[in-house]
Formats: sequence, structure tokens, C-alpha cells
Amino acid sequence: MAVVPIPRAEAASAEGLLGNAYSWCHNHNPMRRERGNRDSVPNDGRVEIPDLSPVLLVGASGCGKSTFARRHFKATEILSSDQCRGIVSDDENAQEATGDAFDLLRYIARVRLRNGKKVVVDATNVQESARKEMLQLAWQHHVPAVAIVFLFDEAICHKRNETRPDRQFGPHVVRNQTRDLRRSLGNLFREGFRHVYVFRSPEEVETAQVHITPLWPDFKHISGPFDIIGDIHGCWNELQELLEKLGYRIADLGSRSSDLPELSQIDPSSAIPDPRSIALRPDARWRPQTFYEVSHAENRKLIFLGDFVDRGPNTPEVLKLAMSAVATGAGYCVPGNHDDKLMRKLKGKEVRIAHGLAQSLEQLAEETEEFRQSAASFIDALVSHLVLDEGKLVVAHAGLSEDMQGRASTRVRDFALYGETTGETDEFGLPVRYPWAAEYRGKARVVYGHTPVPQPEWLNRTINIDTGCVFGGKLTALKYPEMELVSVSAHEVYAESKKPFLDQAKTELSAQHDLDDVLDLADVFGKRIVSTRLRGNITIREENASAALEAMSRFAANPKWLVYLPPTMSPTETTTKEGLLEHPQEGFSYFREKNVARVVCEEKHMGSRAVVVVCRDAAVATQRFGVATGETGCIYTRTGRRFFENEAIERALLERVATAIGKAGLWEELSTDWMVLDCELLPWSAKAQELLRKQYAPVGASSVAATRATLSVLQQAAAQIEGLEELLDRTAMRKETAVQFVDSYRRYCWSVSKLEDLKLAPFHILATEGAVHADKDHQWHMHTLAHVCGEDPGVLFATPYKIVETEDRESVQSGIDWWEELTGRGGEGMVMKPFQFIHEGPGGLVQPAVKCRGREYLRIIYGPEYTLPANLQRLRKRGLGVKRSLALREFALGIEGLERFVRREPLRQVHECAFAVLAMESEPVDPRL
Repeated sequence: MAVVPIPRAEAASAEGLLGNAYSWCHNHNPMRRERGNRDSVPNDGRVEIPDLSPVLLVGASGCGKSTFARRHFKATEILSSDQCRGIVSDDENAQEATGDAFDLLRYIARVRLRNGKKVVVDATNVQESARKEMLQLAWQHHVPAVAIVFLFDEAICHKRNETRPDRQFGPHVVRNQTRDLRRSLGNLFREGFRHVYVFRSPEEVETAQVHITPLWPDFKHISGPFDIIGDIHGCWNELQELLEKLGYRIADLGSRSSDLPELSQIDPSSAIPDPRSIALRPDARWRPQTFYEVSHAENRKLIFLGDFVDRGPNTPEVLKLAMSAVATGAGYCVPGNHDDKLMRKLKGKEVRIAHGLAQSLEQLAEETEEFRQSAASFIDALVSHLVLDEGKLVVAHAGLSEDMQGRASTRVRDFALYGETTGETDEFGLPVRYPWAAEYRGKARVVYGHTPVPQPEWLNRTINIDTGCVFGGKLTALKYPEMELVSVSAHEVYAESKKPFLDQAKTELSAQHDLDDVLDLADVFGKRIVSTRLRGNITIREENASAALEAMSRFAANPKWLVYLPPTMSPTETTTKEGLLEHPQEGFSYFREKNVARVVCEEKHMGSRAVVVVCRDAAVATQRFGVATGETGCIYTRTGRRFFENEAIERALLERVATAIGKAGLWEELSTDWMVLDCELLPWSAKAQELLRKQYAPVGASSVAATRATLSVLQQAAAQIEGLEELLDRTAMRKETAVQFVDSYRRYCWSVSKLEDLKLAPFHILATEGAVHADKDHQWHMHTLAHVCGEDPGVLFATPYKIVETEDRESVQSGIDWWEELTGRGGEGMVMKPFQFIHEGPGGLVQPAVKCRGREYLRIIYGPEYTLPANLQRLRKRGLGVKRSLALREFALGIEGLERFVRREPLRQVHECAFAVLAMESEPVDPRL
């Protein structure tokens, strides 16, 4: 499409415009685009609509607005005033319902714009007062408003209305609407519209082509990998050193510059990227130039966070490199406040010469006037911020709050370049920055600079990587998506900072850990939907959340340790084998049906599930977990309670675990200073002492005593009375089951008076620094942990395991034989797991583990007489559906929580998963399963 600027004077008159459909772009309105070409331009039928905007259809009744809307927009995007009248009054023509109808329309529009959805308002909109509130909504949500005007002859509208029974009103209505439209048409830009398209005939409407275009900051289709570089401020030597360290090759093209075609002339199919892909607006007037050839062997892309200029020794070369990277598609840039000020000065504006601008002007005076103007145009063309990688990454010089991300307005640009201040000044005379990052709750990671900090720290998914190179600090880059920081030290102090940031006292806790000292109830309470990688969205009911809140607030360990809660585990399906409720055959059959070829069978310990978080030392606990009490870890139950009341025993056990890990070389091998382990802690009585004393022991003692006394009486009676044999046999059997019940739980209990009386059996290395080990198979976990346990067999116990091929009968039989051997000598049974930690079958996620318990152990669970034929028959009807659904959801939540922690998400995001697991534990499920 040929675009030819029209003189401003001609554009000012609505009646003096060309007969074809046209669009206007205007400068003087609160919702204008960011800087660039805003001249009015003719349009040959192409209608460009920003992807996020309120679009007002403007025209008299009968001009075809509704037909146009249905043809070019989604039904969900269209808000019709007639339809809203119908919703509130059951009559689309009820004029007395107009007020309520427009209240409803504006409410829906507000919600859609807040959620990033386009709005098409199908109403007459011919008066300025009718458009005012929708333009106010556009301003509030930082999006450009669009007007599509249908300026038809009245006769056309009258003729169309005659065919519609619901539009039988006098000709004065259309006449008045057309008069109002013509009267206000020339003021549409003054009102605040960013685009205005006018159609003067039905033929123009028929040939119109609507194109939805992304807003300027929308680069979601570009995913990286990126190297994001903080404020450079003319530090050319340090920039070269950092780029070399990052693996970039920078070739100087010499004194000449390589000119590229004008942006408007670039062919999208050419080797040179199109204007949008180089982070410049399509209407930019910068002629791309290259002074350096920038490349990376792994095709990584640079992102410069602005403030290329001022204070440092070589602003021109930094600008040349940034311009070269952008021109060739090797990098992206956003402008900083210093760049913006330099640009305005180079364009002849009055600005105050301060904060290093004098050095930049002096250095640029050695360059040609052509370069100075090219640099000014380059900065002017840059977009305020970029939204990348499907919305997961936002880069802006001074950061950006969630409600402004991906939006385009003057206020957005001001925030992105200058940040937000409280209006106060500190003791150094500098503006006090508003702590937007501390309140940030967005999903995207925000990388920014602007205010120098001694060290970059993550805070609520935001990170400031301006480490004050020009003030003698460092020049820092963030590698994305790796989230690794790479820095080089300043070669010298080029400028003195008013605020001595390098001397700021380092507190014990990071900003994130300090903020996480107080958790917001709103982050966990009420009905919640938790998004997980493995299971999609998982819903937590409000009543379950209430139960979890009670448990967490009253009984839980320090929340900063609770990065993971283990899932429940389902048993195998019931077996029909005589005298048994569970048998391995059903477990192998389940996994075979789910296409699991190999199963790892682990001996099931009769202990208590324990999560062990262990750090190399107390400093690691402070730095990584935010626990500054001198602890080196925590051992807690699957419901988040501290395992030991005796802190000395816990401390000693953690020290033994950490030492064994060190002797096994695992700290170095896994490049970590902390570890989260999934374990069993034996004996069962170590945690279940009260349960034994108040429940199992009384039941066992009373059952044995009662049946023994009854049997004695019956034996005496049988010597004198005939027919008591059956009752005598049944009582003898009940006595035997009572004795077996007592013997069963006693096998798993022993006296614990010192640390060596405990046995810790770890079976999963859940997470270490930078990794969640769900990508490793179970054999890796068992083998690695066996090595650790071998370093301290006094308290650590390596879990025996066996690998079974589910399609091999002999292998399956060997697994069954092993189970019979384990249970025959009084063991609890075994846990059967897919060989891979996470296995996706034909129907989705497969159970991460099923347990198969022995006959005598189940006596503890179901009671002394569960093996009686009638009882077994009843128990075989138990349902496993709810239990297995819970197991899958809790497993997905557990992995999600660990992944969030490893990614250094805020504690509230990690807790969302742990809290959800605890909430799901209050689901009404048979606890014996």
C-alpha cells in the first residue's frame, strides 16, 4: 500500500478530505502512539486495528455498522448497545433502558480491556458525549482508541431502515444523527482517538480490508535466547569485554558505515529483518546503519536496557554498536531516560545540561552531523518496552507494572523510561523511587535497570541488573532463559555517584526473602486455580483451603522451608487371590496397560514420610531459603509439621546427612549447596508414638484379653454343653487375629533414645540448585542415594529395589516372589513406580507410584479380623478413583512447587502449590487406602 503524507492543514478539515476511505494519525491526544510519523495519511481500503484497543463504530442508524462488525470481528469482541438493551429489558428498542444498557456495555468493555481483549462498540456514537467514557477507558488501560466512521448519505440509511421492522422511526432521527456526526467529525483526534477511518459509501465498506496489528511493544513471537545488558553509560571497553565473555564476535567495519535500505523499503523475505523484528516502529524515520558486525555462534540475541550514553568515556561507539545490532537483527534495544534526553537535545530541544550529558555532547562533537542526527532518530524510533517469549519476559529501562505491560501510551513510556517516584527526595537530593517491584504480582519476568544496585536480586519475578559500571561497579548481563548473571568489573570510576550505592550495607536477607517474611492471606485463601506443567489447571475448593489454612497456621514448620509436600499414594487394585486384599500382579497389570515397560519396585518401609531440606551450612540456609536463625535445614512430615520436637536431634541428623552428601561428592557433582530429599524415617514409633499409645495398643490389649477370657469360658462350657464347637472355633480364630494384630504393629516399633536408633531411608533427590531431578529415572535416584547412605550406615539406610519388565512373565514373577519374600518376613510390602520419574501414557499422566502391602501389615490398617472371608469380600469393593485422582493432582502440584522454587519464584508462588496439596488432603477419602 502506498502511503503519502497529507498536509496537516488539509487533514484538519473533515469535509476537505479525499473521497476514498482514509485514516488519520494525530499528534495532540492523550492516547497517541509513541514518537514517530503521525502525519495524516490516505488509505486505499486497508484498515489497521491495534490488537488491543477499543474500536468505536460511528454512524447513523442503518449505515451497516453491525454488518461490518460481524464480518470483520469475533462475536465475543462486539458489544452492541441494542443487545445490551435486550439483556437489561428484553427489548432491544426500549429507549428508556438506554442508561442501564450502556452501564452494562461499559462494564464489559472495562473487564475486556483489563484482560487484554479487544472491544468493538456497535452503537451510533455520533456525539462527543457518547464517545467520552469509552475514550476514558482507553486512557485508563493505556491503549489506543480507534474510530471507524460510516459517513453515508441519509437516503442510504433511510432505505435500509425501511426493510427493518424494528427501525420504523421518522426521518428526523437519521437526519439528526448525521448532523451530529458531521459536526464532531473534525474533532475526533482532539477527543483522543489514535486512528480514524472514514467510509463514505457502501462500496468502500465492501472493499475494506481489516488487518489486526500488534501494539508496538508486542514481540511475543520472539523467544530468544537473549543476553540482556544493563545500563552501559558509555563504558565501551567494559561492553566489549562483557560481549566477549558472553561469546559474541564483534567485527569493526572501519571508518565506513554500511547503509541498509530504508525501513519502509525492506522486503520481509530478505535476509534483513523486517522493521518490527528489530524493535523499531514501522513508521520510524531512522535509516539503518551498521558500524560493527555482531554475531554469536549459538544465534543468541542481545537486548540493551537503555542508557547507552552519558558519564562514560565513549558514548559514540556504544551507540554505533547498539545501532548496528538493531539494524542487522542481532539485537534489540529499549531507550533509557539519558538516551531520551540526548535525543531531544540533538533535535534542538531545550534541555538541562546535567548528569553526564555534557560529556556525551563533547564526544559526539567529534562525529559527523549525519551520525548525530542518525543517532537521534535511532533513539526516537525505539519502543518504550518489549514483551517477549509469549509474554513471559518484559524488558524496560526502569521496569514496568503489570497493568502497563504490552500497552502503548505516554504514561507507559514515561514509566518505562523514568520509573515512578513518590514525589519525595532522599538525603542525597535524589527522587525516592516508588517500590513497584515489591508490589508486583505479574506472571512475566521483568528485567530492568535505571537505578544502580550493588548486586542484582530477584524480587517478585523482577530483577534490576544496573550494577553501576560507570560509577566503578560492574556491567552485568542476564542470560535468558537460563537466568544466569554474567558480569565484568569496571576498569575505573568514570563518574561519582551522588548516592554511594556500592557502600550500601548488605542485609542478611535478600529483598525477596525480607518481603516473604509476611505472606498475604489472599495468595492462598478461597477458591483457587493453580496452573501446573504436568496436570494443567487444578482447582482448590474454598472449604478445603480453609482446612489447609488452619493446619498451616497452627502446626506447620517455618513456611520458608516448605518448598514441597509429597503426594498421597494409591494401592493396587484389589486381588481375588484367597486370603489377600492386595497382590503385585494387579500393580504390574496396571502399568502394563499404561504402556510402562519397566517398573522399579522398592521395599516399602514401615516408617513415616519425611521431607528433608538440608543445606551445606547456615549461610546457605539464609541466602537460599531466607532462614536466618542459624538452622541448616528442616525435617518435616508430609503435612508440613516439624518431624522432631527435639531440635538437637533434628540438628544432629541434618549434620549427618550433610556430611554424608559431602563425603559422597554430591555437593560438587550436582553443583549445589542445598538439597531436598524425599525419605522414610524409621521406626514408625518415632512419629506415631501417641497413635500407638492411644489407639493401637489399647485395641490390641483389649482384643487379646477379651478373646482369651471368652475362649477360656467357652472351653469350660463346651465340656458340659454340646453344640458350642462352632462358637469355640470362631472365638479361637478371633483370638489368633488379635494376637497377629499386636505382632504386626510391634514389628515396626523400637525404642528411640539416641540418634543412632533412627534410620533415614532417602529414595528421591527431589531438587538441587538449578535442577528438579524429575528428569532422572528412579534407578539414578536409588543408585545415587545408595552411595550417600554408604557413607553413614549408622543412620542412613539404602532402600532395596528391583527392576521388573512388565511384558516379561519371568521378570514379573521374580517381582512377585520378591514381594512374597519381603512380606513373609514381616515387611510392609513394596512400592511400584514407572522406571521414568514422570511417565505419560495413552490417557495422560500415569500414577507416579502404587503401593502393594502385605497381608499382615494390612491387619494394622483394616483391623484384626479383616482377613475373615466376609470382611475381605466387602473390602474388595473399595473404590480407588478418587484416591488416584488425588495422587496425580498432588504429584503435579509437588513438582510444580519445586520447579517454581528452583526458578526462584516468590515464596507465595511456591506456597501456592504446597498449600494446595495440604488443602487436597482434606478431601473425604478413605484414609485406609
